[in-house]
Amino acid sequence: MEGAREQVTDQQQTVGIDDLPIRDELRGKSPYGAPQLDVPVQLNTNENPYPLPEPLVARIAERVAEAARGLNRYPDRDAVELRTELARYLTRTGGHPVAVGNVWAANGSNEVLQQLLQTFGGPGRTAIGFEPSYSMHALIARGTGTGWISGPRHEDFTIDVDAAERAIAAHRPDVVFITSPNNPTGTAVEAETVLALYEAAQAARPSLVVVDEAYVEFSHRASLLPLIEGRPNLVVSRTMSKAFGAAGLRLGYLAAHPAVVDAVQLVRLPYHLSAVTQATALAALEHTDTLLGYVEQLKAERDRLVDELRAIGYEVTESDANFVQFGHFGGAEGSHEAWRKILDRGVLVRDNGVPGWLRVTAGTPEENDAFLDAVRALKKEQSS
Repeated sequence: MEGAREQVTDQQQTVGIDDLPIRDELRGKSPYGAPQLDVPVQLNTNENPYPLPEPLVARIAERVAEAARGLNRYPDRDAVELRTELARYLTRTGGHPVAVGNVWAANGSNEVLQQLLQTFGGPGRTAIGFEPSYSMHALIARGTGTGWISGPRHEDFTIDVDAAERAIAAHRPDVVFITSPNNPTGTAVEAETVLALYEAAQAARPSLVVVDEAYVEFSHRASLLPLIEGRPNLVVSRTMSKAFGAAGLRLGYLAAHPAVVDAVQLVRLPYHLSAVTQATALAALEHTDTLLGYVEQLKAERDRLVDELRAIGYEVTESDANFVQFGHFGGAEGSHEAWRKILDRGVLVRDNGVPGWLRVTAGTPEENDAFLDAVRALKKEQSS
């Protein structure tokens, strides 16, 4: 018996992922994820650094307690109350009236995007994004069997509209991703660009166009939400992870024509949003004004990081998000070496794989001071 156990253990040690009968397009790939390291200052995952205020924590406890009394029953499958409150929030802040029928919610914006690709992408279909951009777009496409096309950007990381239109016409993708503000660069997208690519996409296929606005509350510019009016193939996706400081909640949502909301329900798992998730999100929405006050503080800190980094001598991409892309470190090896030296000083930033650039999340004033001290020391070392 002992020998059998040892044999099983040996087999477990020698069998890897690629030895399993997984799909070919997943072989040799790595899962998404930023390093989770125990360092004093963690500014690598675009989290809101401010804990939820105590009155909100207390309200969450009340709402979750109410939900707990009914956990023997399935939750509201369609999350009507939550979608109603999300619609009110969008109407109030997005510059465009939105009704409950325009809104859908899921476990994080990644599940929203996954449901869209399950519905409008899939085997034999393709999606295009303009890279560098949010890497999960390509990963979710792969996971749903959707072919991925990498579209062009200018050197300043804005979308090359002419080249993008040609790529859409040539590839005729079924789904088009536009990220505004863009992650990891922080650059926002003009409404005119979205409209041009939407028209190109409708002429080519027509295609679903998804505007990912995960960071829009931090932007200097207005939301692109009003563009959904009269455009049934345009979707705006959002999250409560960033502006609402609720990354641990995992709540994302979209706004679109009611037909899109009906369509994604064809693929959503039954009762996908737990009663506890819905209760927590509803409590957070009750405290919108307080949470958006933290957003204003972070915008000011983001702008301070931009100014200070430029004063130190770094190149900085214009940012409309709660993070800043800075460099230039001369290439992939240079940016990774800089990442390591900043980490050695107790500050974790993100090496996103954009050669020569790093990304730092706007933290508290104290966290940002520690980061700026680290990059000043790095610049001094590089100049000596």
